[in-house]
Amino acid sequence: MGLADLGRLDEVIHGRMRLGIMVYLADAEAADFTELKTVLEATQGNLSIHLKKLEEAGYVAITKSFVNNKPLTRIAITPEGRLAFADYLEALSRVIASPG
Repeated sequence: MGLADLGRLDEVIHGRMRLGIMVYLADAEAADFTELKTVLEATQGNLSIHLKKLEEAGYVAITKSFVNNKPLTRIAITPEGRLAFADYLEALSRVIASPG
């Protein structure tokens, strides 16, 4: 297969920032906005844009609340997001394993 799998790479996940979000959430299940911002070395605006795109695709769920009168935004990977990420990784591994 190999290069034929390039078309299977999910464009929503494939960007560097969105891929980083998915990698982190696949392991952590959920994270605070500030935590993601720190580990991905992202600006608030940039991270917000990428999270919105992942949320629109149904790959993450975003919940907003208040803790001690401070806003708290939590992001969790959805079952659909986990499946899409697994499909993405499978397609990527086939592309990489391609004999050229």
